[in-house]
Amino acid sequence: MRRDRADDQTLNRAGRFRGSVAASRGARRTRGRFRRRLTIFLLVLLAAAVVGGGLLWGRVTAFNDKVSTAPSVSSSLLFPLNGSDRVNVLMLGYSGASHDGTYLSDSINILSIDPKTNTTTTIPIPRDLWIEGEPALPDNGKVNEVFAAGYLNNGVDEGGRAAAEVLSHVTGLKIDHWIAIDFVGFQEMVDAVGGVTIDNPRPFAYTTEEDFYNRGIFNSGSFKRGRLELDGGRALAYTRARYTSDPAESSDFARSVRQARVLAALKAKLGAGGLGSIGPGLGLMSALEGRLRTDLSAVDLYLLSEHLGSDRRIELSEDQILQATTNTLGQYVLAVIGRATPSDYEPLKAYIRERLDQPIVRSASPSP
Repeated sequence: MRRDRADDQTLNRAGRFRGSVAASRGARRTRGRFRRRLTIFLLVLLAAAVVGGGLLWGRVTAFNDKVSTAPSVSSSLLFPLNGSDRVNVLMLGYSGASHDGTYLSDSINILSIDPKTNTTTTIPIPRDLWIEGEPALPDNGKVNEVFAAGYLNNGVDEGGRAAAEVLSHVTGLKIDHWIAIDFVGFQEMVDAVGGVTIDNPRPFAYTTEEDFYNRGIFNSGSFKRGRLELDGGRALAYTRARYTSDPAESSDFARSVRQARVLAALKAKLGAGGLGSIGPGLGLMSALEGRLRTDLSAVDLYLLSEHLGSDRRIELSEDQILQATTNTLGQYVLAVIGRATPSDYEPLKAYIRERLDQPIVRSASPSP
């Protein structure tokens, strides 16, 4: 009996040792990421001070002043991205003055970054999600109307702030920051890096007219299966196509997957940072001036670019958490399943929270 007790004590000590070793390794990895990001931040400032007699920093400052509400010499993400709480950033895409539906959000995605594991979860928000009980939409409406209502009230900054506030209430996530970009900016951003390469799993043709779609006429273009080289115009068409010959590609869910695919390809073009990323970065700044608006500084945008490739997606799918219905005008909308009242979003919050709590199994390449 004494020997068994001694053996148990030895095993317990060994288990505690292994646990402490694992914890120590995790802590070292966290500290390593923090040091790397802090080094990048300092290198950006250093490069700005010495490269071209400060011309680089002047360029960054000019860009920052045109696209951001934050000071150029600031960072809201440096410490949170090395903390313990999730960092949530809302990304909005809207048509702009050159397209129909000028300020309706055509794409709505939440990037939820877990600093402890250095992983990113993308949560696409269907634009037909019905919103009630929010001051930003006093007459109720679809979620893609929130940004438009704010924009028309007091410009793009109000649109971004209102969308972040409403989606914080609806999803239960504290959305820390927002980014909004119009279609022309997206197109020019892809062109600025020389186009992107994606792997398209399903071929489809498409039309931009609902009437043609209902008649089975797909006259606007097509995308073959396999490797595609896309310039800005084709990338925009690929991410926006809604009326397609393949029913599986004709939903907002499919479009959000295509959008994520292009963003991941864009991240690959930007590289891992350092001197090799300065050229693409300067090109992006030129393309995005007047097209992008955010409450993040230029330094924060650089830090966030590491997380454009998603490790996981949480789909808010029909018949799982959302159900198709109609509003009083007969419009197609999506409502939360299990809600007690029209303004009850607790089931949606619980759905998102449960899936975020699940561990991510990293694959060889980011999703999708």
